[in-house]
Amino acid sequence: MTNKSAFQTIGYFTLCLSLAACGRKFDPAAGTPPAAQAITAGDMSLVTVDRPDQFPLISADQLEAVAELKVTGTVNPDIAREVPVISLASGRVVDIRARLDDNVKKGQLLLRVQSPDITNAFDVYLKASNDELLANKAYVRAKDLYDHGAISLGMLEQADDIEKDARADLVAAEGQLETLGVSKDHPSNIVNVYAPISGVIIAQNVTNAGAAGVTFSGSSTAFTVADLSTVWIICDVYENDIPKIQLGQQAQIRLNAYPDRVLTGRISDIGPILDPNIRTAKVRIELRNPGVLKLGMFVTATFESNAIEVHALVPATAVLHLHDRDWVFVPAGDGRFRRVEVHSGNMLLGNKQEILSGIPPGQQVVSNVLQLEATLEAQ
Repeated sequence: MTNKSAFQTIGYFTLCLSLAACGRKFDPAAGTPPAAQAITAGDMSLVTVDRPDQFPLISADQLEAVAELKVTGTVNPDIAREVPVISLASGRVVDIRARLDDNVKKGQLLLRVQSPDITNAFDVYLKASNDELLANKAYVRAKDLYDHGAISLGMLEQADDIEKDARADLVAAEGQLETLGVSKDHPSNIVNVYAPISGVIIAQNVTNAGAAGVTFSGSSTAFTVADLSTVWIICDVYENDIPKIQLGQQAQIRLNAYPDRVLTGRISDIGPILDPNIRTAKVRIELRNPGVLKLGMFVTATFESNAIEVHALVPATAVLHLHDRDWVFVPAGDGRFRRVEVHSGNMLLGNKQEILSGIPPGQQVVSNVLQLEATLEAQ
């Protein structure tokens, strides 16, 4: 009989409670006692055996532990370390030097854009340069004439104003070229776009021969580079558990991908708005990335509080792991045992299992559930 069938309801059928009731007698000459027999009655969680003394009982110990809150979360970039790569010059992409997921260094060339914006800006610069040169010559002549009494002070001031306006236009034209990333001494219609920070490219919105900038319906953000040396863990915390946490509190982070590795982070924000559907708040944990955290990873965050909780502690052999759930067997009287679901905690030294809920300290349980399980399977 399988473990599953041992717990099915038999209904109104009555089975033998012992070998004697089935008409078989114990022969002392055999040298060994008969095997224990088990049946189930109407309650699926209730098991009856004819020799309960073959299943030793043990009382659950008491364990005082710091109260913990465990929540799940995901790894996200720190938005303060997430920087868009923008091509201020609109045009056609002629060369891409980096790709999605690449690690890049600050100042590294990412792409090159052929843009008419540069041609127009350089044209404005040349005209402003010529105008400023002419205005300066006119001012010099006007000053010389004024010094010799040939013109009035008003005419000199007018020439000075024209020269200053021309210089302002020239400075603005030079600034436009600098903004586009072009040298006034080495003009070109190709602009280079560089990485603003060191990090990982987490988004790419351009392709070769595609449009860059917004003039030609391209994307203003060619890439997004994120510095993943520090990341955020975003968790959902239920409304009733919010009082258990506070800003600055430390959290232990366990990774599903690396269950034996524990990292330490700090709560930097508790969201002021609850999700109206599931009644949870977004909690942000900041931590240094040792190099194993990847965006989108699932993690478990554990918060400790100052409160002390009392839990039961039993031998690991007393816990039955079945279908992703944990169970223990407690005596129910008259040779019967009741299967009770429990919520297990940490494994402790001495092969002990912490029981967070399901049974109180001092509760008697079957010390070796595998022995009982084997008896059930044999029937």
